Amino acid sequence: MKPRAWLLVEHPGPWPERVEEITGPQGLVDAIGAAPAAGVRPQLIRRPGRGRRATPPVRVYIGWSYGSDVWIETRELDDHGQLAEIDFAALAAGRRPGWGESVEEPVLLVCTHGRRNACCARTGAPLARRLASRFGALVWETTHVGGDRYAANLVCLPHAVYYGNLGPDEAETAVSAYLNGEVVLDNLRGRAGTPEPAQAAEHAVRTRTGVLDVAGVTVETLSGASPHTAVVSAGGKRYRVVVERAEEPGGCGPECRERLQTHLVTDLTLLNEAALV
Repeated sequence: MKPRAWLLVEHPGPWPERVEEITGPQGLVDAIGAAPAAGVRPQLIRRPGRGRRATPPVRVYIGWSYGSDVWIETRELDDHGQLAEIDFAALAAGRRPGWGESVEEPVLLVCTHGRRNACCARTGAPLARRLASRFGALVWETTHVGGDRYAANLVCLPHAVYYGNLGPDEAETAVSAYLNGEVVLDNLRGRAGTPEPAQAAEHAVRTRTGVLDVAGVTVETLSGASPHTAVVSAGGKRYRVVVERAEEPGGCGPECRERLQTHLVTDLTLLNEAALV
């Protein structure tokens, strides 16, 4: 999960197996093709449980999800050609291009990309409908977000907090916490834009300290290659965390093509003042 900049384009479907294979208006095809080259992750989105309708107009979001200065902008387009106005270089660098209106509320993405993996449609579609019944227009179905074996998957933007293996109750709890500026540790996969060993280290420190604020834990450094060593700050203290890569059996079903690997924390130590010098 490495994306830090996002392009979300409303597209009711059908969705191809890979978003880069989209066909349709040339402006849409061009934007979906240009975004990854610039370092921006493109996603197709649609409203949960609604029949497919002709487009445009379409709702589009762009956003930045890394660090503490996270943001989302949005516009409704009458012509896909207007996507060419997005400064993808600025977006990929985390700069607000001023392309749309600032969005203050979260955008909640549930992966329902059945053509990519049947598990995502089977588990994600009903979850999206359930969340939409409670949280309304904040919720969108989306194309592949990574981690099919964790279906159903939820991404909470603008911080890009990922949750997996969600049932309806767990998802509602996760969204409610996010609306209050917090995470819940159950089913938390990590935050996009952060390497997987750093995500594991952050989760371990949150478990140790009880710090749940979305921005309350920072992975300051990450070094090595299995074992990795991370220095993590939380609650005014710093910790050294050792993380090792391991194989993880299973998956969500025979359709999965994900790497079945995980990262295990093998040591977590509170650093004293002398160790910080």
